[in-house]
Amino acid sequence: MPAKKTKTEKPVICNAKYESTGETKVWLGVTLHRIRAKVAIGLVAAGTVGGWVASEANLDVSGNAWVSGNAWVSGDAQVSGNAQVSGNAWVSGDAQVSGNAQVSGNAWVSGDAQVSGNAWVSGDAQVSGNARVSGNAWVSGDAQVSDNAWVSGDARVSGNARVSGDARVYGNAQVSGDARVYGNAQVYGNAQVYGTILMATRSDGYNFVAAPTPDGPRIIAGCRYFTFDEARSHWKTTRKGTQLGDESLALVDFLERMATIRGFIEPVKDVAEAAE
Repeated sequence: MPAKKTKTEKPVICNAKYESTGETKVWLGVTLHRIRAKVAIGLVAAGTVGGWVASEANLDVSGNAWVSGNAWVSGDAQVSGNAQVSGNAWVSGDAQVSGNAQVSGNAWVSGDAQVSGNAWVSGDAQVSGNARVSGNAWVSGDAQVSDNAWVSGDARVSGNARVSGDARVYGNAQVSGDARVYGNAQVYGNAQVYGTILMATRSDGYNFVAAPTPDGPRIIAGCRYFTFDEARSHWKTTRKGTQLGDESLALVDFLERMATIRGFIEPVKDVAEAAE
């Protein structure tokens, strides 16, 4: 739905660095005010017209941060440091974008989510809930990071991937295609998860995930990233003769069988193949 525009507002939004241009638009019932730099802000020249904020409270755009294009900031959201919010991006609720982070395209950052460091959120990606995206991490495409999930380090989450629950994706890990990483799952190091994953839960609530990767299917459980044989060897050694050990081995067998049925028992050749 296109925003309704008017140019009758007086420039009521103002602080030491920004002022409203007098231009407003209504989006989803919220009146947004376009801002202009009063002074040079980093590489932004004085007089440069920026993006949209819902109220003077949103001039928690601080430091050398800048809102540009049709981007907007509303609620109690804060944009600080050298952060940039551009394009048609939205930052709302109590969300925080800080450091050198960038939120661009049609991306949304909402709720209590935080994007910090050198992180990028772009495309149609969404970061919501209490999610954290930090370091040099990228979240792009139609990817979603929600709940209490964290994406950090040099990790990449892209495509239609979903990272939720208390999941962690970090290091040089890549989660793409239609991948789903959730619960207490951790994907880290150089792990690459493409396509739809399978999940089974042990009686104590411990989650086992089977994920298609370029190196063949892997079992992800907590911080572990095993082949099926490595998984069996591990739980035979650590849980031998216990109920949880027997359950662990049964779940590994089940996930291997399901991976065979679902057709990802062989290595994934590329992202395009995984997304089909």
